[in-house]
Amino acid sequence: MPFDTAMITDLVTYIGAPSLLFSSLLINRPDFTAISQIVGATLLIAGVVAVMGAVFLKILDLPFSTYLPSMFVPNVGNMGLPLCLFAFGEEGLTLAVAYYAASSVLQFTAGVSIASGKISSDVIFRNPVIWAIIAAFVLLYTDVELPKWIANTTDVLAGFVIPLMLLSLGASLGHLKVETFGRSFGLAMFRLIIGFGIGLIVATAFGLQGPVRGVVIIQSAMPTAVFTYLFATRAGTCPEEVGGIVVISTVLSFITLPFLLAFVLG
Repeated sequence: MPFDTAMITDLVTYIGAPSLLFSSLLINRPDFTAISQIVGATLLIAGVVAVMGAVFLKILDLPFSTYLPSMFVPNVGNMGLPLCLFAFGEEGLTLAVAYYAASSVLQFTAGVSIASGKISSDVIFRNPVIWAIIAAFVLLYTDVELPKWIANTTDVLAGFVIPLMLLSLGASLGHLKVETFGRSFGLAMFRLIIGFGIGLIVATAFGLQGPVRGVVIIQSAMPTAVFTYLFATRAGTCPEEVGGIVVISTVLSFITLPFLLAFVLG
């Protein structure tokens, strides 16, 4: 049956993800130290991986606008959120949502800017995830209790995010094709190996423990995000090449995920 990827993406981006972020933070009320550690680790990991990716692409003489977003934008939504929920329960989901929020800001600013070749700052203010973060932290800081009907509504809306993300991931993989296997395989391996390695180093350097450590390592080791294919399609920067990296890195992750989960839970 037809699958409306554009509609599902908009539902998740503009309604589901902000509701999940808002609801998770207000219901579980995580420790601010843990959230700050997650956000700091996210930004540091993305920055280091982006620099290493740029060097790698320079050596291979490949264009940054086409390939760099696929190096440092992992699939922390479609795959990362359900995995962290599976591994660490509601606490893990809340921490993973914080990682997802910070990563989303990078996706829709640095990722879009690199793919399109131009910087657009207004994308930050048009991203509902940003407003959900601001609203949630204001309420947490002021210790304000939401009316029950608002809390219940956002909680219900948050419930459709993970199922729709998994469905849209499957639908996307169903129509993406691999045009150049060798190059896509090499870049996909780079994404998985470097992501895991830098995530582990940062988690160790920050002295992270328990679910915080596990979430950082899991999220940093995710394959290339499907959003990078959408960025490339909109910008016209060889989307078929990016699609190949998304497919191969995701398929490879089906092999690596059991070992990844065993590592963080061991």
